[in-house]
Amino acid sequence: MAVVKIDGSYGEGGGQILRTSIALSCVTMQPVEIVNIRANRPKPGLSAQHLKGIEAAKIITDAEVEGLKLRSTRVLFKPRKLKPGNFKIDIGTAGSISLILQTILLPLMYSGGYSSVEIIGGTDVSWSPPIDYIRFVTFEALKKLNGNAEIELISRGYYPKGGGRIKLHVNTSKLIGTKFERIECEVIRGISHCSNLPSHVAKRQAEAAKAIIEKNGYKSEIQTEVRREISTGSGITLWCGYKGGNSLGEKGKKAEIVGEEAAKMLIERLKSQASFDEHLADQIMIFAAVAKGKTEYTTTEVTLHQKSNAYVINSFLGECVKIDGGTKTILIDGRNL
Repeated sequence: MAVVKIDGSYGEGGGQILRTSIALSCVTMQPVEIVNIRANRPKPGLSAQHLKGIEAAKIITDAEVEGLKLRSTRVLFKPRKLKPGNFKIDIGTAGSISLILQTILLPLMYSGGYSSVEIIGGTDVSWSPPIDYIRFVTFEALKKLNGNAEIELISRGYYPKGGGRIKLHVNTSKLIGTKFERIECEVIRGISHCSNLPSHVAKRQAEAAKAIIEKNGYKSEIQTEVRREISTGSGITLWCGYKGGNSLGEKGKKAEIVGEEAAKMLIERLKSQASFDEHLADQIMIFAAVAKGKTEYTTTEVTLHQKSNAYVINSFLGECVKIDGGTKTILIDGRNL
């Protein structure tokens, strides 16, 4: 079978290109060669997190892999057979669990059976979706596409220690395309959490978010979660329908600021008539591309990340993803894999 060649420096040139490439290689059984991996980043090539994602994909497909080493800027991935099973992935750092999921979730949905995956790493870290966004926004949209998966949150992991733990449960899913309509929001839900910090940190984050939410005419239901984990940290994730907002605590940053940031982010996205926020618009693209039938949704913003993702998907499956920058509409002609 011909090797699909992907330029890792295309568009935003980040790890998303790598994750989408590997995921589609697993599902289509097409070998892929990715070059110039993260070429425009301060530290180009594979990080520990990327290695773990590829290693996991290698296990579930019995793949032959070249370039599987730290800082490698080229990877050749040749899958042999996709199989379900029980797996464990320890990132070994506070690397994002959510980003590991972007590599393995779709392949496991097409593996032909039930899979359970324990992943250890960062659940709430910078530059990646918090695990609560994946649980309550991404997976909500996947259900609409007939996806069958859930996340069991065992412990939270923050930077720099990590140590967060989840269990992913995935059943074989035959994805079906759909048109996503905007959900009118009445009640904003959320989780405000902290670990190894006074309980008032989570409470203050929640109260600050609630004040902004109610000022803008919405009701709110925000849980507070106080833990004693390996990591020390805090954060809050808010959601309503297919849109979310989040913020992380850090040394010297007031809990009130954390709550306000998340609330303002979500409120701004809710003002848009778009069905999805810009992050969900990116994440759902690959699932819709392999589904049966057409999928359509609008996004609060057209991003370079989305365009890079579309480039990879279209390289594998033909021109099935179209992004209309004027109307901010994403149309996907699912390939019924």
